[in-house]
Amino acid sequence: MTEGSTPHISPARITVRGVQPGNPPFRIVEVDGEFVGRASSMTDVLLIAAEAGIIIHDLDDLEVVHWLSGGKFTWTINP
Repeated sequence: MTEGSTPHISPARITVRGVQPGNPPFRIVEVDGEFVGRASSMTDVLLIAAEAGIIIHDLDDLEVVHWLSGGKFTWTINP
């Protein structure tokens, strides 16, 4: 077996957790495994990342952003 045959999957620096109840609902944002803020929209995720020194060029880039319990368009709790 060669090292090249095993794909390398690097963990995303930013994790956006599932929607939490609130008014408005929000998602917890972590950078490098640490809580850094609450986001109510994609724009909030971009701003929080920028404050942490991370510029996001593509919210679908799995090496940069990991969306848990829904993707970038999930901002409400479905009953």
